[in-house]
Amino acid sequence: MDDFIYHDGRLHCERIPIRQIAEKSGTPTFIYSRATLLAHYDRFAAAFAPLSPTICFSIKSCANINLCRLLAERGSGFDVVSGGELFRAMQSNADPQKIVFAGVGKTDAEINAAINAAIGLFNIESPAELENLIRIAASRNATIRAALRINPDVDPITHKHTTTGKKETKFGVDLEMARAVFDQFGRDKYVKLCGLHVHIGSPVNTVEPYIAAVRRSLELLTTLRAAGFQLDTFDLGGGFGAHYRGSEAPDAATYAAAIVPLLANQGLKIILEPGRSIAANAGVLLTRVLYTKQSGTRRFAIVDAGMNDLVRPALYDAHHFIWPAEPGPQFVPNPRGESDSIPGTIEMDIVGPVCETGDFLGRARKLPPVQRGDLVAVFTAGAYGMTMSSNYNSRPRAAEVLVEGDTFRAIRRRETYEDLVAAEIG
Repeated sequence: MDDFIYHDGRLHCERIPIRQIAEKSGTPTFIYSRATLLAHYDRFAAAFAPLSPTICFSIKSCANINLCRLLAERGSGFDVVSGGELFRAMQSNADPQKIVFAGVGKTDAEINAAINAAIGLFNIESPAELENLIRIAASRNATIRAALRINPDVDPITHKHTTTGKKETKFGVDLEMARAVFDQFGRDKYVKLCGLHVHIGSPVNTVEPYIAAVRRSLELLTTLRAAGFQLDTFDLGGGFGAHYRGSEAPDAATYAAAIVPLLANQGLKIILEPGRSIAANAGVLLTRVLYTKQSGTRRFAIVDAGMNDLVRPALYDAHHFIWPAEPGPQFVPNPRGESDSIPGTIEMDIVGPVCETGDFLGRARKLPPVQRGDLVAVFTAGAYGMTMSSNYNSRPRAAEVLVEGDTFRAIRRRETYEDLVAAEIG
């Protein structure tokens, strides 16, 4: 649980009682711990230090510019996949040379914005995209560095919607096509095809898929170098896991122990794109119980956060540990989030107010008894929580709060009903 800790039966973020945040900011609210965010970044940087990598935090996982600024100050670059994320990176005081632009559908406007920003690297997803990038670069007499994204055809053993390294996905090119792409475009004077990019999926909770992906990528790289192509960059992407259930993901040092020996002494500039592994456990979604009910044999706790706030359970059938913020000393879970063995818990579904049967945060969970007004924390919500939220059912999006030791501050205000219609012209 990192810096989200129960003291005397009450949840604290660093040194702030969660209830204190709820009293000022309301619910639902995403609460982030500065100490946890930076600690995860530091562990990742230390583990991979032998490679001297450029670490590019994945903005799609957690996009608030206040959090991104903290990471930029720590030395992080950014992985972006849209013009909007590029704008956020620049607003976060990023070093443009530490920005990598990926994504299968870059528009001409987005490409031009990235060239204007003088970013460090484009990750190319298809021959058609590369041809278009060359056209734009030539029209501007600009020289650009790019890496070709390849599909090593490795199964990351994760959800089908977040599997990206198989041949059947929309991302990158397969190994057989990659050589043809280099033969056709690899000596262009405007777009310097200087490396390979691979991202196999997320979350990847074992090291074996990375080992297979790196080995296959290095075989291709060796072949391309032998053919005379000047490759100096390898972007391994991200996808490293985080703890949702307890301790299912390897730590940064375990990933590094498997990956670093493969990439050391290859004469390559290494880029890594972690997101979830840095941000996920740095945030919780705080919600409040509105009602409880029983239908047949099922018990429900209906809370004021729904699938529009946290869509991962509905979209991926994802598991988030959920626990009351003030359950009392007898109901404090152990540090791994395990709760099934605690006497007195009751099985229930934690559901939201959205008009969908799929609107749930957790099903068949054993929780202490809860009642109207109780605060409930949904853990590991710092990644792909707020960034995937929506206004479905015309629900204003949640507030975001950053805790720093014994102080906290709003880093995004709660939306209003007026915000819902502000962009509509009538």
